[in-house]
Amino acid sequence: MGRYSRQFKAEAIRLVTEQGYKPKEAARKLGIPSTTYEKWVQTSGWVRPQPTLPEDPKLLQVRLREAQARLKELELENEILKKATAYFARQSL
Repeated sequence: MGRYSRQFKAEAIRLVTEQGYKPKEAARKLGIPSTTYEKWVQTSGWVRPQPTLPEDPKLLQVRLREAQARLKELELENEILKKATAYFARQSL
């Protein structure tokens, strides 16, 4: 028998199918390897919903600006983390 009960797997899959979690996010929350969890979700027949975009060009422009701003923010955070990692690596030597 597997490491996880059927009931646990079914409840875990509901995080994605009913509660809107992303598979990797749900796996992390449950402490399960993401590859294992994603296999469960695939086996359940769940299909990742495709994002819908508004047809209004003005709304598309707004969404694009928001996405670009978020990308810039994430790139900045990534650079900060790289510098912090390098700093702490030097400190530990």
